[in-house]
Amino acid sequence: MPKPTPTAFFDSPRGRELLARLDTARVPAHVAIIMDGNGRWAAKRGLPRIAGHRAGAKAIEEIIASAIESGVRYLTLYSFSTENWTRPRDEVSGLMSLFVEVLNAKMSDLMEQGVRVRVIGRLDEMPSRTAQAFREAMATTAGNNTLDLIIALNYGGRAELADAARSIAEDVAAGRLDPAEVGEDTIAARLYTVGIPDPELLVRTSGEVRVSNFLLWQIAYSEIVVVDTLWPDFGRDDLLETIVEYQGRERRFGGL
Repeated sequence: MPKPTPTAFFDSPRGRELLARLDTARVPAHVAIIMDGNGRWAAKRGLPRIAGHRAGAKAIEEIIASAIESGVRYLTLYSFSTENWTRPRDEVSGLMSLFVEVLNAKMSDLMEQGVRVRVIGRLDEMPSRTAQAFREAMATTAGNNTLDLIIALNYGGRAELADAARSIAEDVAAGRLDPAEVGEDTIAARLYTVGIPDPELLVRTSGEVRVSNFLLWQIAYSEIVVVDTLWPDFGRDDLLETIVEYQGRERRFGGL
């Protein structure tokens, strides 16, 4: 089946209008998203929170396709933070099972789309069945090169920096690294995201205006777009609109 053109994919009046404004030469290579609002989406409908997470998983399918059609090369999704373990036990357990279910059900789609799955975070601390499902997904999709889908799983920005600092300290203590040589490049090389460009665009759904311990080092100069839409309702045109908004900004990187 031939891949649809962007015009065919963004086929709503709003989508076509946004596509006409899109500068395909300036699409951000890396978009990171704080997917927020699953619980509120479920509560508004009188549903259990896991129903919101299931709806959110469907939204991920749509956004992966939208990112590919828009020309995004790296897409990072904040899926489960180091703080999320404090949520009710049944919700956490349901999420762990949902991760496995979705990976197994959608692997053929990811392969067809050329999506490479990558994980950042403390995967070894995840339940064994969930961790294994992600390891298998990474191994299966390792040769794909259309879109790198980076899943932040058991992830915390402070934990990432602490892990990087620990790695540097170990090398200094062992005499493999001179403290005088430690700089920004040294730290960046120890982050979970080594080899991945920093995101140019950070999107947060549900209207909350905070970064929630997400990619604290990497988003130093990211453009931030906050939308009121709850994550399960965030669709293909919504992602395209954030990219168009990003393109309308002037990035100074601390300059005038």
